[in-house]
Amino acid sequence: MRIAEQSLAHTHVQPLPEGGVLLVGSRCRWRDGAAESNAAIYDADGELVRVGVLGDGIEDVQTTSSGEIWASYFDEGVYGNFGWGGPGSPEPIGSPGLIRFTSDFGIAWSYPYDDRFGGISDCYALNVTAEEAWACYYTDFPIVRVQAGVVAGWSTEVRGARALVVADDRVVLVGGYGEDRHRVVAGTIGGEAFSPDHLARLVMPDGRPVPSEAGILGRGSELHVVVGHSWLKLDFEDLATDE
Repeated sequence: MRIAEQSLAHTHVQPLPEGGVLLVGSRCRWRDGAAESNAAIYDADGELVRVGVLGDGIEDVQTTSSGEIWASYFDEGVYGNFGWGGPGSPEPIGSPGLIRFTSDFGIAWSYPYDDRFGGISDCYALNVTAEEAWACYYTDFPIVRVQAGVVAGWSTEVRGARALVVADDRVVLVGGYGEDRHRVVAGTIGGEAFSPDHLARLVMPDGRPVPSEAGILGRGSELHVVVGHSWLKLDFEDLATDE
């Protein structure tokens, strides 16, 4: 698909039903009493259908099979920047940290404050599968699942994961701080906690380290790694076993 005169920057791209495409820019300024449009939907021919506002500081965007839009936010989107959250300006749209939007950019659901894990200060990882969403967020890095608007959660000792992959009650967390940037931790969720049982390291097919600029994200039971013009995929079994 070729899209002409597209001006959004730092763009997330997601598929929509009937061949449509959603583009979302990560940044969105509030100025002169109005918000910039940072979301656009195009039809299968690349023609603009509608534009909208999803707020500033967007970490990730993933769509559902029905065309709804999940957006997660990093700290500036939660606490405010670029005119949001200041005197005389509105609260940041992304203040809940995780929001589900309708296909016409209306807010359908926002992440509530959780008494066990607190609010989202920075949503490090998002995974949308079918009509449910999974996330892992700063500061305590719980694994949470949102299903039909109901939140379930499990505590973890894994800090800094930037991607998660899910398969029933099995979860893989990828990433961490410093030398753990490409750490892979697989385990089971049950009761109130995540129980790790497998530790590995993510590398390129030839054994080289994954480049620091690589894009790494989970989608359902698959991990996707984009390096330059190469798009690599690992299934859950590849991540959770030594084989």
